[in-house]
Amino acid sequence: MLPKWLRVERIVWLAFASALALSGHAFAESTQSNTSVFSPASTPAAQEFQLGLFVFSITAAIFVVVGGLLTYVVIRYRARPGDEQSEPPQVYGSNQVELAWTVIPVLIVVVLFLTTARVIFAIQDAPKPDSALEVTVVGHQYWWEFRYPKQGIDAVNEIHVPLSSADHPAPTYLKLLSADTDHSFWVPRLSGKTDLIPNHPNDLWIEPMQPGLYLGQCAQFCGVQHANMLLRVYVDTPEQFAAWAANQAKPGVQDSSVAAGRHVFETQACMNCHTVKGTAATGRFGPDLTHIMSRDTIASGMIPNTQDNLKAWIKNPDTFKPGCLMPAMQLTDEQIDQVTSYLETLK
Repeated sequence: MLPKWLRVERIVWLAFASALALSGHAFAESTQSNTSVFSPASTPAAQEFQLGLFVFSITAAIFVVVGGLLTYVVIRYRARPGDEQSEPPQVYGSNQVELAWTVIPVLIVVVLFLTTARVIFAIQDAPKPDSALEVTVVGHQYWWEFRYPKQGIDAVNEIHVPLSSADHPAPTYLKLLSADTDHSFWVPRLSGKTDLIPNHPNDLWIEPMQPGLYLGQCAQFCGVQHANMLLRVYVDTPEQFAAWAANQAKPGVQDSSVAAGRHVFETQACMNCHTVKGTAATGRFGPDLTHIMSRDTIASGMIPNTQDNLKAWIKNPDTFKPGCLMPAMQLTDEQIDQVTSYLETLK
């Protein structure tokens, strides 16, 4: 039968190995997630990821060395049957050991500081090419507004940016503003989070190298619906982005077959909060609805943009986002159907 100390040691190392296996499985799963920081798809995110790996490698090496020495000491100098129960010889200092445990940590801290500073400055001081896209991001309770000043576009909750490549770099530079309280723009696979602070503009840039959809959300508590302030970043090919921008620059389509719904929209206070370009609706308090049907979701990424969800949202927004600032307009079922039909023409 194994000695008690050896059984304990085996149990400890088995638990440690199990924890490593579970963490490895969790890491493998996280790299497949659309919100994983372990699978960067943008230049600044990749730089931050490499820095994280470097720091983790150093701290892991420290853990292995310290843990290994501690394990060795516990086993090597454990009490054995027949040992004298007297106090062992005492060592009252070693200049070599004290010098080592002072100099080595200082060197480690200096290396980590210099490496971190280099990455920070590389991201913050990156040159802005002429081909860069400029977008102004405005955080609201609880939705996102995206303004493209050069293209004359206003988008909501879903931001489209062009794909960048080594041959044709096309980074996107974001100017971050807040319309009310603190928010934070965070798309894990594209960049680190940056706060939106009232009266204090911040800047952020991304350079997606892979097309597709990237998910993010507000990462700074901003109120009761903070967790449901989601955002979606669509990385399009240059051709796809040009087509999207051209469509978004158009005014809202005016279809005479839904005139009743437009009339309800413009006479029931909807137009006081929302804009539909090309009509009398010029409200700025709520999201721009000029091309609402070109979006995959509504309610800041909360629900798919379907007819049934749109009707339910108009009838009572609190059904999906309790505490949101859009009130229930107390419309009749017929009016809700008419407004929904009108909105479905805005593509």
